[in-house]
Amino acid sequence: MGYNNAKMNIPNQFDVLIIGSGAAGLYAALCLPENWQVGIITKDTLKTGASDWAQGGIAASIDPSDSPQLHLEDTLKAGAGLCDRQAVEFLVNHASEAIASLVELGVAFDRRGDQLAMTLEAAHSRPRVLHAADTTGKAIVTTLTEKVLAKPNISIFPQTLALNLWLEENQQNCQGVQVLYGNRLEWIKAQGVILATGGGGQVFAQTTNPPVSTGDGVALAWRKGAIVRDLEFIQFHPTALTVPGAPRFLISEAVRGEGAYLVDDQGDRFVFNYHRAGELAPRDVVSRAIFNHLQKHSNNPAQAHVYLDLSNIPPETIRHRFPNIIKVCQHWGIDIFHQLIPVAPAAHYWMGGIATDLNSCTSIPGLYSVGETASTGVHGANRLASNSLLECIVFAAQLAKLKINPSNNLTRETTTREIRADFKRDLEIVAKIRTELPVLMWQSAGICRTGTRLNQALLKVSQWRQDLQKQPLTEYIANSQPTETLVFTAPEAINQIRLYGETLNLVDVAYLILKSALFREESRGGHYRLDYPETLESWQVHTLIQGDRLFSN
Repeated sequence: MGYNNAKMNIPNQFDVLIIGSGAAGLYAALCLPENWQVGIITKDTLKTGASDWAQGGIAASIDPSDSPQLHLEDTLKAGAGLCDRQAVEFLVNHASEAIASLVELGVAFDRRGDQLAMTLEAAHSRPRVLHAADTTGKAIVTTLTEKVLAKPNISIFPQTLALNLWLEENQQNCQGVQVLYGNRLEWIKAQGVILATGGGGQVFAQTTNPPVSTGDGVALAWRKGAIVRDLEFIQFHPTALTVPGAPRFLISEAVRGEGAYLVDDQGDRFVFNYHRAGELAPRDVVSRAIFNHLQKHSNNPAQAHVYLDLSNIPPETIRHRFPNIIKVCQHWGIDIFHQLIPVAPAAHYWMGGIATDLNSCTSIPGLYSVGETASTGVHGANRLASNSLLECIVFAAQLAKLKINPSNNLTRETTTREIRADFKRDLEIVAKIRTELPVLMWQSAGICRTGTRLNQALLKVSQWRQDLQKQPLTEYIANSQPTETLVFTAPEAINQIRLYGETLNLVDVAYLILKSALFREESRGGHYRLDYPETLESWQVHTLIQGDRLFSN
């Protein structure tokens, strides 16, 4: 059926339904058998997710001077004691296979002569990061998209928002999804549902994530009883472009890997005061160094920034490796060949997610998760740079092993009910929450946290959750039956439902992050507590939440 910008009827049954169209979701679709009917639900258009924004590259130990063992050791070290060793071994041992697959598909990685070019990034002991200039994610997603569009068994449905998972009543296995498609709220049946919705960076006021990153997959799965893991661990990227009016565009770690310095207003390379590795220390260390330096030396640390100095990098290297960074900075009035780039930390990557095994299975039968939405165990408390795109490919590939019985009957009888309501007045409270929540989370659960601020934020978020449950839209979304399709006749209803759905997900994600961050009374990786600054052996455990139950293992 393919990709169609025009609205068409969405089938009410697929063999497998994939929610999300980043690298993980697209690659998973390509790994599934070609005789299965596969649907890809994406709430915007193709190529709007975080994978498409990924600049630095994809890590793999394919150089003769490197080895999976060294890649393993670097990943475990960055993960601060919380990596699942078996999962990391699985990742690094499948890395070369993943790269070979991408090259075969046509991804044009940079080369030096006949060999794939590799660069060094922070906390890697060897140059092992493959790249396509500074738009590696875009190169991968563009290639995967072309391959997906060529598959007649894969249908893509843009501007479609997943709102609810459909669980079979007796066995509690996942058998479909409730979606908003056009002005219709309908249920789609599937024998396998794959969540690949990316992260939840929009829960924070400062983030490098695109607008679509509202934590949808984690929220959907948690509300239906899936186990979620390590949600307190947020990676704050230290160098996001900080210019008034500009989005927090990520200035890749690879820039520092190539030799850029971080300096303050006085030109001092201050990061060495906080860590002997300076600019190439792990991301959480560099982010906290900038945060603490600005707290000490700025009158308005929330709006302040430091600088990236690229003068140490040969201009021809900058032109070759970072053409997109040149272009974006130029757009915002910065000539990176002659000017410093103003940067500050921003929420970038969520180490936690829906707990999965090596086959990408969640704790709910029939429900799978890949990419940033999943917690595979490979990132621990702090992701090693450029392991995320690798994780997408390696773990999505495991869905080739998915066992289902493809259905011959892809139709199902439903009734249709018209809803004439306009929710404008009710949505005022939702819009207010959507505006205030990211600011609250940035202040309370950002780079440095305290129990007092986390508790205060949790009380506020808990109240917002109650307020949302009283909204009329809750009735239609939570209580509509899979045997009926709801058609909303008010033109504004589509945007209203989307605002409600994303806000509900963000509030639930915030609730889970705050609960997890309060629970962990230590500092480790991407979780830093000013009131518990030490890393403790007794806390070398995972934070797990299932429903209202919070526990560790």
